[in-house]
Amino acid sequence: MKLYSDVRSQRFWQVVGDLMLVGWIWLCVALGLLVFRITNALGAPGRKAAEAGDGLAGDLRRLSEPIGKVPVVGDQLRSPVDGAAGAAGKLAEAGRDQAHAVEQLAYVLAGVTIGLPVLFALLIWLPRRIRFSRRATAARKFIDSAADLDLFALRAMANQPMHRLAKISDDPVAAWRNGDTAVITELADLELRSTGLKAPS
Repeated sequence: MKLYSDVRSQRFWQVVGDLMLVGWIWLCVALGLLVFRITNALGAPGRKAAEAGDGLAGDLRRLSEPIGKVPVVGDQLRSPVDGAAGAAGKLAEAGRDQAHAVEQLAYVLAGVTIGLPVLFALLIWLPRRIRFSRRATAARKFIDSAADLDLFALRAMANQPMHRLAKISDDPVAAWRNGDTAVITELADLELRSTGLKAPS
C-alpha cells in the first residue's frame, strides 16, 4: 500500500496534512481533558458532603452504643442519636449520588468535546488519503517499465484538463497514435503525477 506521493510537493502537503490531523487530535484531547476536570470539579461539594455525612454518621453510631447502656432511659436517649446517624447517612448517600452524576456528565462532555471534532476531521481527511492510496497503489502495478507509459498517456488524454494537454502538444491524440515518445512520456508523467507517481527513467 502506497501512503505518500513520489512527487515532492504533493508529498510535502500530505505530510503537513497528516501532522495537522495529529495536532488537531491532540488539541481536542487536551481540551476534552480540561472540560472533564472543570466539570468534575463541580462534584466537589457532593464528595465533601458524602465524606462529612459518613464521618458524622460514624461518630453518632459510636456515641449511640454507650448511651444505649444507660439504665432505664438508655433506649430513649439512643433513639434520637440513631435517627441523626441515619439522617447523616442519607446526606452522605445524596452527596455520593450528586458527585456520581457530575462525574458521568463530565465524561459525556469530554467525550463530545473530543469525539465530534475528531470525527469531523477524519471524515474530511480519511477519504482523501484512502482514495490517494488506492489510486497510487493500483497505478504502481501498471508501471514497471517505459512500455507501460502508453496506458497512462491514454488516461491523461481522458482525464486531464484540456489546457494542460495543450501545453504538451497541439494534437496529443495524433502524437499518441504516431508513437511520439516525447509526447507520450509527458502525457504519462502528467497523469502519473496526479496519482502521486513518477514515470520510470
